[in-house]
Amino acid sequence: MSTLDSMFTYSSALEPSACTAGAFLIDAVTGVIAWSDALYRIHGYQRGEVVPTVELVLAHKHPGDRAKIRELHAGMAEAGGHFSSYHRLIDSHQHEHRVLTTGEAVLDANGRLFSITGIMVDLTSTVHAETERAARDAVAGAVRARAVIERAVGILMGRLSIGADAAFSLLSVHSNHTNKKLAAIASQLVGLAEEPRNAAVLTAVIHDIQRHTPHATAVRRGTPSEGLA
Repeated sequence: MSTLDSMFTYSSALEPSACTAGAFLIDAVTGVIAWSDALYRIHGYQRGEVVPTVELVLAHKHPGDRAKIRELHAGMAEAGGHFSSYHRLIDSHQHEHRVLTTGEAVLDANGRLFSITGIMVDLTSTVHAETERAARDAVAGAVRARAVIERAVGILMGRLSIGADAAFSLLSVHSNHTNKKLAAIASQLVGLAEEPRNAAVLTAVIHDIQRHTPHATAVRRGTPSEGLA
């Protein structure tokens, strides 16, 4: 199984070969468990430091996942077949790993468990990278959305001679009534305002935004609504 220590792995969040993957073989007849060098490393060991056993394997599973692992193992012992499991593993240094294990349980001619073979891929770095990327994208998206909304507020302030709070309130009320995201409405306003040829459409959209407020009639006549300025 040493050849699997150099197996190619790929993650969309990381460079090629950034995920550690190791192989294992469980001989159900003799009880012997063999690990590749990479699997020792995932568990925080070097070959020769420990002897893999069922008890050792379970001891390294996250306490919250052990019951499911036992259940999965029992099912494999009874029915055989292919399996996969995404779970948490605690290595010898008390570091938590997110791993994906997949393999096959083979039964003998009498229907008893004969062997279990498979691989384990350590996805910890991938999960962390994806989480960090999602967080960065969310923050960047929120900043962009806020900037667009502020521009839309400015457009309404200039067109309707109202204050910032009133302009934002108009956008919020319109968003609630139409079930459209505030950022989407703001983006439409900004896009129309950037093209002079869209002046008539922009006016119509602003009137549509106003119609959900009791002050719409006064604003359409060009008179700042009391309480909106």
